[in-house]
Amino acid sequence: MSDEQPDDASDEGSWPVDLAGVTESVVTTLGPNDHWNVAALGVHEPGDDGVATATTWGRTRTWRNFSERGGGYVQFSRDPVDFVEAALSVREEADPVLDSADAWTRVTVTERDAGTDAGTQWVTWALRPAESTVRRRVVPTTNRGHAAVVEATVAASRLDVQAYDRETLLDRLRYFESVVETAGSERERAAFRRLETLVDAEW
Repeated sequence: MSDEQPDDASDEGSWPVDLAGVTESVVTTLGPNDHWNVAALGVHEPGDDGVATATTWGRTRTWRNFSERGGGYVQFSRDPVDFVEAALSVREEADPVLDSADAWTRVTVTERDAGTDAGTQWVTWALRPAESTVRRRVVPTTNRGHAAVVEATVAASRLDVQAYDRETLLDRLRYFESVVETAGSERERAAFRRLETLVDAEW
């Protein structure tokens, strides 16, 4: 019996999942070349005003496209390879929604706050769902390998940031690699190999 059932249900003006804490997602935003840039985005649960938020760090493609286009597609995917590529590579697609997305939400965004931290520009965006679709409903499972891949992308993305100690981050990457090897599936191991290819570092 499959753990997932197709579901094309659409809804306007609401999220297709319950957002709690920080939900790691993949976001696609339309660039000036009319291709969709793929990136990772942490979506913070709605506050008292019911609006979810996300923060971009630096003058990234997501920041630029949010600023110029005012929206994008937030996607919820379990595929660790897609997440690694979103977090660490420059990836562009002709279509806004990835095949691996179990659900997606087209959002409009407005700048809520902005500042600098250790010389890096940050912008907090208010995300408002305009249209949502659930493609697959799944039974949630807990996979330490998958969680380790996600955490590894965070450590890897900070390797060249002066505010973080490089050796500490490399130690974390070594640990996450061991978790993936012990507890991950072949897809998680493939994701970590992809991470190693994308990161210019040895650990």
